[in-house]
Amino acid sequence: MNRGFYTIMAAQFFSSLADNALLFVAIDLLISMNAPASLTPLLKLSFVLFYVLLAPFVGAFADSMPKGKVMFIANLVKVAGCALIFFQVHPLLAYAVVGFGAAVYSPAKYGILTELLPPEKLVAANGWIEGLTVMSIILGTVMGGALVSAKASAFMLGLDVPFVDTGINTTTEAALCVVVAVYILATLFNLRIPDTLAKYAHQERNPAKLIADFANCSSLLWKDKLGQISLAVTTLFWGAGATLQFIVLKWAEKSLHMPLDKATTLIGIVALGVAVGAASSAKMIPLKKSLTVIPLGIAMGVVVVCMTMVHSVLIAYPLLLLIGVLSGFFVVPMNALLQHRGHVLMSAGHSIAVQNFNENLSILTMLAIYAILITLKVDLNIVIVGFGLSVAGIMFLIMRKHKMNQAEHDSLALIGEHKH
Repeated sequence: MNRGFYTIMAAQFFSSLADNALLFVAIDLLISMNAPASLTPLLKLSFVLFYVLLAPFVGAFADSMPKGKVMFIANLVKVAGCALIFFQVHPLLAYAVVGFGAAVYSPAKYGILTELLPPEKLVAANGWIEGLTVMSIILGTVMGGALVSAKASAFMLGLDVPFVDTGINTTTEAALCVVVAVYILATLFNLRIPDTLAKYAHQERNPAKLIADFANCSSLLWKDKLGQISLAVTTLFWGAGATLQFIVLKWAEKSLHMPLDKATTLIGIVALGVAVGAASSAKMIPLKKSLTVIPLGIAMGVVVVCMTMVHSVLIAYPLLLLIGVLSGFFVVPMNALLQHRGHVLMSAGHSIAVQNFNENLSILTMLAIYAILITLKVDLNIVIVGFGLSVAGIMFLIMRKHKMNQAEHDSLALIGEHKH
């Protein structure tokens, strides 16, 4: 079991590392193409699009075979997406193909945890997985910024294989070779993931029935007193997190006067904070007390507003670190609780697919709003204040809803309940 869990973590780390490095390589490619600024957030939007479109189908696919095999197939799709950029395909389309692979990968990545571990270990396991994922975001962000920097580009393009014309002549092509190598390393770990021997009923293949089944699973989670709260929190968190990534890049350019390869370090600082918060909550918060962390989500939204008053890198670093710590501390228990309720109410793959659908629909919506605001040239400080207060306000409403649920019935008693 231990070997299997650590193999899953290694596979997840390298796959996520490549995903994040690729994002900044693609952003640099858009800049070199003189693409409109509004296309930058659309890059992430194209990545998450298939999480929403494929949600009714990827859960059944993840449960139809050993999840290590599903993750292997998904990483091959990601490699194919990288290859498209070599053939001059537009970055938005190529990154969408990588997103297709990521959408297939996710239900297997999280679903296998509920097959491998008992409920009481899920918070700790999520702390490890999220912490490692965040470390991959930090390193992937730094790696992406480094790959598109002038020094790294000159070094990589200066490497020659004797008597062989590699055909690699641009910064983007050299950076993509490194990203593909990391994806291949992840696929090698995928092959070492053991079969948990978890077997599910025969998976439906009829698209209409799959959509109906997905709608039923989604309804089950949203009606469940614990499922609806944890799903609402994680849905808001991931939408806000994806948008904040691009807000920080724009803020670094406008307020701190930092170029892209330097601004990526700020994303890394936020991610470092998330890792610290995730590791701390994994040690301190048992599954039974997971809902006590909701007020930290409100605090995170309020702290984001403070970004408008910062014009120094020395102050920016601790502020972004604090935002990350608050985020990591409240999202890990919520994620673990959602996985537990999903596993109780339905199969692992299906519950993660429902989670992905809602979270990525939130990402699509918030990124689309941000892209519209950038296109309309709305002042960045207004965007930041509106963003922070919206997050804090919605988190407050979620907390009120949980209190109302508790007044009707002690839903916390459902935690640890055996599978239906």
